[in-house]
Amino acid sequence: MNRTIPRSRPFHQVDVFSPQAYRGNPLAVVLDGRGLDTATMQHFANWTNLSETTFLLPPEDSRADYRVRIFTGSEEFPFAGHPTLGSAHTWLEAGGVPRTDGYVVQECGAGLVRIKHDGGRLAFAAPPLTRFGALGEQERQQVAEGLGLAAGDIVDSSWLVNGPEWIGVLLESAEQVLAIDPDTAALGNLKVGVLAPHEPGADADFEVRTFLPGEALVEDPVTGSFNAGAAQWLIGSGRAPECYVASQGTVLGRSGRIHVEAGGGDIWVGGHSTTCIKGSVLL
Repeated sequence: MNRTIPRSRPFHQVDVFSPQAYRGNPLAVVLDGRGLDTATMQHFANWTNLSETTFLLPPEDSRADYRVRIFTGSEEFPFAGHPTLGSAHTWLEAGGVPRTDGYVVQECGAGLVRIKHDGGRLAFAAPPLTRFGALGEQERQQVAEGLGLAAGDIVDSSWLVNGPEWIGVLLESAEQVLAIDPDTAALGNLKVGVLAPHEPGADADFEVRTFLPGEALVEDPVTGSFNAGAAQWLIGSGRAPECYVASQGTVLGRSGRIHVEAGGGDIWVGGHSTTCIKGSVLL
């Protein structure tokens, strides 16, 4: 771990993917990560006890506005969705000026990610899927068992890897998604996202839940990376329109809303961000 003397660094906690504070997915952001080694960043991310913590750094690629490193409590991710939007929100709020009008360009482990901003919601361009396609028979059985579903309940399933190694599972109805009671041991080390359409007239088009492995299974409140992969899958297969809204976090008492829109050759995944805590941290 870094043995240098800690210094005060600006620090924010941001709520992402909800227009109402404290109803989305929280993110810790250290606005100046210069001089911190990986072990120190990982240790601090574990201490915050949030799903992700990010550290902003000067870009190494001249096309980027800033560089970000993204950590869960136990590992570093090359890309994740709600940390991307929350980091961009914090960078702009702190006075960051993009090189290109209307777009922030973030450098991360997965490369460059473009983020649209127009004074309202931020939206990132979904990164390409590095693995996409049908599951093997053993994986399908494991997923069905882990979610407590019969094989016939699953409309379709696919790998949706864009950094995190997500498996997407499509069901018939939002009610089925909300009723899932997952089995930690059966899911093992799989990262699984489940979604299904709502009835017409609902305030969202799809209901989403995502489950992350660990010592105990964790349900993520709102997950940008999974929704990015799912949007490419759903729109590409004709199961979703080119513009839709997904809800997530309902079972956890959250009201996450993910806004998806295809345009200009990209699929944009967006949502509101709200700063809830501002201060400094000694690191």
